Amino acid sequence: MKQVITAKLRLDLSQEQKTLLREVSLAYRDALNYISQVAFDNNRTSSANKLQKLAYYDIRDQYSLPSQMACNVCRQVGATYRSLWTKVKQNSQHRKQGKTKKRYKGLDNPPHFVSRTCNLNYGRDFSFVKEGISLITLQGRIKVSYSGYQKHLDLIKSGEAKAKGAKIYYTPSNKNYYLLVSLEIEKPDIEPTDIKRVSGVDVGQRYLAVETDTQNQVSFYNGKSTIHKANHYQRRRKSLQRKGTRSAKRRLKKLSGRERRFRADINHQVSKKVAKSNSLIGLEDLTHIRERTNPRCKGKKASKKQKKANRKQTSWSFAELQSFIDYKAVFNDSLAIKVDADYTSQTCPHCGHTSRGNRPNKGLNFHCENCGFDLHADLVGARNITMRTLLVRQDWASTGSLSACPDDPSGSLDVSSDEAKAMRLSRFMELRWTAETSPNHIAFSD
Repeated sequence: MKQVITAKLRLDLSQEQKTLLREVSLAYRDALNYISQVAFDNNRTSSANKLQKLAYYDIRDQYSLPSQMACNVCRQVGATYRSLWTKVKQNSQHRKQGKTKKRYKGLDNPPHFVSRTCNLNYGRDFSFVKEGISLITLQGRIKVSYSGYQKHLDLIKSGEAKAKGAKIYYTPSNKNYYLLVSLEIEKPDIEPTDIKRVSGVDVGQRYLAVETDTQNQVSFYNGKSTIHKANHYQRRRKSLQRKGTRSAKRRLKKLSGRERRFRADINHQVSKKVAKSNSLIGLEDLTHIRERTNPRCKGKKASKKQKKANRKQTSWSFAELQSFIDYKAVFNDSLAIKVDADYTSQTCPHCGHTSRGNRPNKGLNFHCENCGFDLHADLVGARNITMRTLLVRQDWASTGSLSACPDDPSGSLDVSSDEAKAMRLSRFMELRWTAETSPNHIAFSD
């Protein structure tokens, strides 16, 4: 099993070396903007090969970039245009479906690159040497020392991790250069017999995560402090934007990214506690959750309460939290998988009754209309996710393969199709947390 992580290495540079990196990073940025205009003039093409044929030698002559960096410029611009074309197509579909009336204008003008970053290839543009890191510049190679997280440094020095690509990153706040290196680590494959614990994680906003396992060990991770901090930063930005002075704009620049770093730090803390050793961790598949839960009122028509709710929803960093859990699990000899999130908070884990009425007023209290079972709604969701994860583990142990659709061992059924999803949900409907049900179900006792 291969796992890729990113090591953030601070480069300890002399003033002369800083000047050389500044020179190459600015040349790279200018080349990006030049190729962006070329792509725009050629029907907004996203083909890196076409861009390279059109302007490779121009980049080498005008900006003196090394060959691999010139190729990376074309690849990066091509990737940017591909993502913009994807948004254009999505916007076109949403307009046809009546979800929005606004036209996406991302391709009305060529994308403009501002940040001083450079994409590097290992072995050609940078490499690790005894003195530190050998980096390419417009004036030749330089050797610089570096520092960073000790575990990442140990992985690099021991040779356990293979370096792939990297990116030079400049932070204007402290005027330092960093090298963000992708490290590929080979981990032994996990067998179903190695799994000693199965758990499910329900993510949310009021509670960032609610975790429970088959032994009924429960953990709640409150998100109140995150919401309070986000509201604080929003008020600060609003006040400074209204003021509009030069000092206010300088303060806004200092505040930029602070909320994002705060959320990332909280998500790191939560994921570290969730990713326990020898575990199979079930996560909800929340792909396109924001499209499925569009707010009723937006823009000027929305009340202050609705605007606040919309802001909370758009800033919900569930994908980041799940990605942190995923990569941390691998290092603890665990595995994180995604299961269907449908009806996890509306299905009673005791009798299987599914109804929106089981969540009165969409609150945190779960009350089953059929059997009268009461519990915290997020814990109900975590229990249902746990049972679905345990079912996947049982199929994994019996078939020898970890499949998203175990009912179709031939692989002829598309796992993303409606038919495959209906098949999985029909199996999930038979799951119970206790043994007080019909003999046809799969039961899990407290």
